[in-house]
Parts: sequence; structure tokens; C-alpha cells
Amino acid sequence: MNHTGADWIGWDVGGAHLKAARLAPDGRVVRVAQAPCALWRGVERLDDACHLVSAELGAAPARHIVTMTGELADCFTDRTHGVAAIVRRMGELLGQMFAVYAGEAGIVAADRFADCAGRIASANWHATASLAAAHFGDGLLLDIGSTTTDIAPFSGGRVCARAHTDAARMQAGELLYTGVVRTPVMALADCFDINGAPHPVVAERFAATADVYRLSGWLPERADQHPACDKRDKTPAGSARRLARMFGCDYDGDTARWRRAALAVAAVQQRKIAEAVRLLAAREALDARAPVVGAGVGAFLARRVAGACSRRFAGFDELFATLPDELSQRACDCAAAVSVARLASINDGQTAG
Repeated sequence: MNHTGADWIGWDVGGAHLKAARLAPDGRVVRVAQAPCALWRGVERLDDACHLVSAELGAAPARHIVTMTGELADCFTDRTHGVAAIVRRMGELLGQMFAVYAGEAGIVAADRFADCAGRIASANWHATASLAAAHFGDGLLLDIGSTTTDIAPFSGGRVCARAHTDAARMQAGELLYTGVVRTPVMALADCFDINGAPHPVVAERFAATADVYRLSGWLPERADQHPACDKRDKTPAGSARRLARMFGCDYDGDTARWRRAALAVAAVQQRKIAEAVRLLAAREALDARAPVVGAGVGAFLARRVAGACSRRFAGFDELFATLPDELSQRACDCAAAVSVARLASINDGQTAG
């Protein structure tokens, strides 16, 4: 890699967002940025997102490392095609050689991606879990993002997840396709208990979990970067209007009524995630004192899940305790980008020694 001793920038190329973090050579987080990136519309969507993020990160020389989940986007014929397209596009945008994170295979040069495309695909969770394991020793990473939830147990400072591909991770209960922004309400259940009465929902994407958590008052404003389901206002009233439609109703101006409905929907999602956490903790026989390490824009929900499972909650931002609050929150939101840059920094230090 060129620019020896320069900063590291970690890139997390998702299907809906591009996230990046600049770290000083000693591993300190300097800046974190995120931009919406509708990758399903074509790999060229990375161009504008990369320019926006790069402007926030600064133009000083840096070394780059990339991780991804965006290879899942349906503009690609398969995951291998997606990995290749993303690696090539990022190379064009960054204008230099860079490294790619390949999960258990570690960090590889971008020009060797073809040798381990299967390991590169959707490996971002492994970077975050590895960093959490090195810091906490024993525990369970609960990274709740806009679209998915990664659950990765670790013990003795090592990740002990049993699966690595998306299909295998879903089967093992280590990957849930549920998040706090983009998940359609209808994907959580076809009927919700509200005030003791069953309320079926329509099978339409009228509302998403961003509406649920906006109404609950828990959603950080920075978390919702894509248009609402109806392309209209992102306000409590707008979310109430969309959620009412999920139940076959018109919004009646009673936001408090629809906040109660939102809390009922949130409770279902929380129970789903909590049950998965309990099963994995039991499977790995994790000590009762081992924490749930919360990351992602849904860290607020991870905290509630930890409480429901009677486990201590530790925020991913505890790894960077000296950061200012806003930067700490951004680092938690973009945990995988921060993690790959930090792992590259550690690897660089070990190599230099």
C-alpha cells in the first residue's frame, strides 16, 4: 500500500448506504460519514455517494480498505458479479490500490479479490465482531442497522459465529432481515395486538420501521436517509398517516393513537430479536455476565433487547470512549467502516513491528 504511515479510511458499501470512517495511523477515529446509495439502481450510484462522503472525510492522503454487503443488490446477476463490480468501481473512484476485507481470510489486496470473492461478500459484520471480541473478550455483537440485524457471539477474544454466508447465517439465526428504518411493517407480522385486540395489517409497503420508531420517539434523525414509503414528509404526523394505512385506516389526527400502534409493532420486532439473542447465547453457553455489544443505527433497540434478555448492554462506542458525543454516535452507526479501518491499522502496526 502507498502512503505508508498515512490515515486509514474504511469503507462499508451497503445496498442502501455508503459509510466510511477516517482513522489516524494510531487508530484514533477522526471523521465518520454516511450517504444514501440506492445501489439496486446500478453500481454507478456509488459515484455521487462516494463524492459526498469523501468531501466530509477530507482530502489528506490515506490508505483505503473496503468491506461490503452491496453485492446482494439485484442489479448484479449474482454475488460474485456484485463483488467484482463494487471492487472495480471503488478502485476507479478512489484512484489507487486498496485493500478488501475477506472475513476469516483477513485483509487482502484488491487485485486479489477474485481468489476470495465468496469470503468478501457480506463480511462486514465479521470486522465489527472481531474488534468487539478483541475488546470485550466474551459477549455477543448485536448490530442493528437500517435493514438487517447481525448477531455474532464471541468468546475468549475470538468470533465464534458458526456461519459465514448469508443463507447459512440466516439458518443459524445469526442474520435477521429486520432493521429499524427500511423494513416494511408487513414483514414483522400479519397481525398486531394493540390494547388487547388483534389488528391485522394489509400486505402493502405503506409504512416501514422508520415510521414506527419515529412515532415512538426513539429514531435518531440521522438514521433515515431515504424517501418515506409515500415520498412525503418525515414527521410524526406523516409517519402516523403511513402507519394508519397499514391497518386499513385513514389518519384521524390522533397521533397518540398511532404512537400506541407503533409501540405494539416495535414490541414484536424486539421480541423477535431478543429470542434470537437468547438462542445464540444458550448455544454458545455464554456467561451471564457477557455483554450484548450494541452497534448500528438501531443501537437504541439493541439496548432494549439486552434488557429484555437480562444482559448488560455495552455500546460499540465504548471502544472509542474519548470521542466527542456526536462522533462517537456516528462511529456506532457506521461500526463496520470503523472496524475495518481499525483492523487495518492494527495489522499495519503489527507488520511494521
